[in-house]
Amino acid sequence: MHLVFPSDEHLPGYVAALERGWSPDNTRPEAAIREQLAAIASDPAAFLRGMVDLEAKGPAVTLPDGSTVPRLPGYRKWMWDGEFCGSIGFRWQPGTAELPPHVLGHIGYATVPWKRNRGYATLALRLLLPEAKALGLEYVELTTDPGNVASQRVITANGGVLVEHFTKPAQYAHEEGLRFRIDLR
Repeated sequence: MHLVFPSDEHLPGYVAALERGWSPDNTRPEAAIREQLAAIASDPAAFLRGMVDLEAKGPAVTLPDGSTVPRLPGYRKWMWDGEFCGSIGFRWQPGTAELPPHVLGHIGYATVPWKRNRGYATLALRLLLPEAKALGLEYVELTTDPGNVASQRVITANGGVLVEHFTKPAQYAHEEGLRFRIDLR
């Protein structure tokens, strides 16, 4: 498995995963599937360009409660083993490792159900960490739900340390979360 930037070549695999019910967004999965399929149908090239937004020029981000916030610089890469396996996204705030309160972590990932338990998310995170370090970040934070043991294993396998149990902000319905930090120094 390796990471690829979203491209015309890989887009059919991404669409097929969405059509099978996989979502890259665990906070608003069904809405994200509908929105992404519509965006791809409307303008595939614009959709692909939007997956890599290093200057945060894209539209505002819709949070689970429907509110919108300014976009941070970021990009998504797709896990690929000859077919689409999942995605991993990275976002940051220029000049600091700190994130706004509504951004729960620097990195998020999602593996399609039919490719889970192969170590792909662990490898994807391992491959992405040098890119975060290259931007000058001293650390990255990732959050997960307390019951998501698989995600916790991905993070700890990459050096993540649990730094807090926390209550997510109102936009995320005040649900409980776990915050991990991976030191990049």
